[in-house]
Amino acid sequence: MSLQSAKITRIEAIPLRTPLSKTAAGSTLKLTHRSAIFTRVYTDQGVVGECYNGNDDELQGAIIKMMHDEMGPLIKGQKVAAIDDIWNITRQATLPFLRDRRVALRAQACIDTALQDAIGKLAGLPVHVMWGGARDKVPAVALGGYYRDKDELEGLADEARELKEFGIGGLKLKVGGLSPAQDAKRAEAVRRAGGDNFVLAVDANQNWSRQDAIEFARITMDLKLAWFEEPCRWDNDRREMSIVRSITGVPISAGQSELSRYGCRDLMIQNAVDICNFDASWGGGPSEWRRIAALAACFDVKVMQHLEAHIGIGMCAGVVNGNSAEVTLPWRDPFFYKLIANQRSFKDGMYEVSDKPGWGWDYDMDYLKSVRVS
Repeated sequence: MSLQSAKITRIEAIPLRTPLSKTAAGSTLKLTHRSAIFTRVYTDQGVVGECYNGNDDELQGAIIKMMHDEMGPLIKGQKVAAIDDIWNITRQATLPFLRDRRVALRAQACIDTALQDAIGKLAGLPVHVMWGGARDKVPAVALGGYYRDKDELEGLADEARELKEFGIGGLKLKVGGLSPAQDAKRAEAVRRAGGDNFVLAVDANQNWSRQDAIEFARITMDLKLAWFEEPCRWDNDRREMSIVRSITGVPISAGQSELSRYGCRDLMIQNAVDICNFDASWGGGPSEWRRIAALAACFDVKVMQHLEAHIGIGMCAGVVNGNSAEVTLPWRDPFFYKLIANQRSFKDGMYEVSDKPGWGWDYDMDYLKSVRVS
């Protein structure tokens, strides 16, 4: 096999969808299903790069159509190793002014993610090693702490204990759906149950005013929040987050709502973030995420991948300023725990990075067939 000469022969995109066992409710969201697009990039060397991306029910059909009809023909015959050139080619789909750019960005991300896997397999190296990372394990913090209809504080305490027993080292708690004082009580419940060494972060999903965010940070000062994610409403968030950060001293995380490295650059220039959690599946792929990580290092800003632990683990391990991998309990991301056949376990708040080439995963084809959208 030769990475230098390998060329793309075709791509395949498969829609996946499965219900969650319970609803995931934050301040401005409510999720009942896990969806993704499983992408394969075939090469003339017999190597197939594959991975899955996203959680976009309503856009799935349009994304897959663009991948098959528009992007696929343009990259057929291109060298697999020319991933930046391919990225530039697929980026052209974002230019039409009246088009929904989310579709093009997600289609580009699916191809870019599968290409990273193909390059790793052709080179015989894991993605994180190709990127220059030496870490063989990364900290794992769970997205969770969703709002409940009853037994709120008891349920949050139970969740913190369950995460610790599962081997996960912390929780990013949903806030912003109640008053700052009410949500502070929820954070206190997690801290008491998790203990002093349990990582506690919070995520308001852009639902609080600057004043509310400052009030919450002050009330929870003794809880030692690891970070405060998207504390302020979207329309003026760069300025507002910068103020919250400077007044409270609580580390601020944002970036998942940006669509490019340029938006993340502006967050950093305006001193709005300590952690940039750009979403590779929403913003053009791991290639763009890696550029943002390099840019963030210039500002002493750390980086994370928003959700999608199957790529976030390797990406975090592959850059010097990787903060942690965002993971979940099995009910929240059944694909991570059921689609991946060679799943590893969490231990002492860490996850061991796969040493297999590419993203390092083997996939359960029977499960894939069971969740494939017909």
